[in-house]
Amino acid sequence: MMEITNDEINKFVEAVKEQSSYDFSDYSEKSFRRRIEKLLNDNNCDVEKLISKLSKDSAFLNKIVKDITVNTTEMFRDPKMWHQLRYQLLPSFQNKEKIRIWHAGCSTGEELYSMLILLNEMGLFERTEVVGTDLNEDVLKVAKNGQYRYKFNMVYIENFDQVMKENPNNGEKYDLDYEKYFIIDKNRDLLKMNQFLLDKPTFQTHDLVSGKHELGEPFDLIICRNVLIYFNNNLQNKVFELFFKSLVPGGHLVIGVHESILGPLSNKFSKMAQVYQKK
Repeated sequence: MMEITNDEINKFVEAVKEQSSYDFSDYSEKSFRRRIEKLLNDNNCDVEKLISKLSKDSAFLNKIVKDITVNTTEMFRDPKMWHQLRYQLLPSFQNKEKIRIWHAGCSTGEELYSMLILLNEMGLFERTEVVGTDLNEDVLKVAKNGQYRYKFNMVYIENFDQVMKENPNNGEKYDLDYEKYFIIDKNRDLLKMNQFLLDKPTFQTHDLVSGKHELGEPFDLIICRNVLIYFNNNLQNKVFELFFKSLVPGGHLVIGVHESILGPLSNKFSKMAQVYQKK
């Protein structure tokens, strides 16, 4: 793996800022360095050649930005968090006439569809508006299509079983057919979400780094997991401020297991496990 200097990273960041609206200045140095070094190896070039090429070729620039911003996601990732949603948080929404949920940095959408499945089983599906956003237009296309490789997701079917077929509080088991929510075609290596799930969410391009709330009314729940680990503390606080402004009073924010709200903003939320509630 090719190693690069801080100066080279800064030159790259400035070049992207000059050529586009993307600003990677406040990305976590460690993870950003890893991604740039991977780009250099994938493209078999050094930083100077990479900058030269992206400066002349807007399509290449867009590809580079998408390669940097793509994040992986899974169905029912971290079942403990989904148990907390199912048995502690979402029941408090039962008396709401309308529920708004924002999946920020939704990537290819598996987590968003997991939420829709859970909402449907809890009788909350019809009165919920779900918005999925990401900076990367390519992953949003995948999310809208709701079609995934079965073999890749096979292990996450176990997560589905843990969340949707078992109650960890009393050991109760539920009978639930996968076909209710998605089609599995092992021969074609295909897992496809059913049409009623695909019709539910709205997707749009949104840059968390901009700090702008352009998504209509405030939300009851924001899910943003394993995105903020790529940002430094300054940018994390900027995004947390955005989330605070984007939540209804008493609204909830769910972030990744290795992420936390630190500094002055932590006083604006109360925390229980991975769920933060706006004070």
